[in-house]
Amino acid sequence: MLSENMQDTKISKTTNMSKRQLLSLDALQLLQPQLPDWEISTAALKRKLEFANFSEAWAFMSRVALLAEQLDHHPNWSNVYNKVELQLSTHDRGGVTPLDAQLAAAIDEILQ
Repeated sequence: MLSENMQDTKISKTTNMSKRQLLSLDALQLLQPQLPDWEISTAALKRKLEFANFSEAWAFMSRVALLAEQLDHHPNWSNVYNKVELQLSTHDRGGVTPLDAQLAAAIDEILQ
């Protein structure tokens, strides 16, 4: 069952399309205080995580997968045992959009 926070992030595909405009450099700089644990560049939002074990890492990835399906926006990621690396970008736009920032913020909520 999805948490209330995850349900709140559900958006329609119509709204989703309006969130696919590339963010300006100024907008990306404004993201840093909102997403302090993320590496922010024009190409992608990146974050490395370490969990206690593989099961915790996999559980986190499962929650993100459900959220990504709701948003119709899927991360590039890798997992090796207890480590997960995330990279968020909007491939068809060639960089970071508000949708990436929304997904990053939702991922941060999962981690709290």
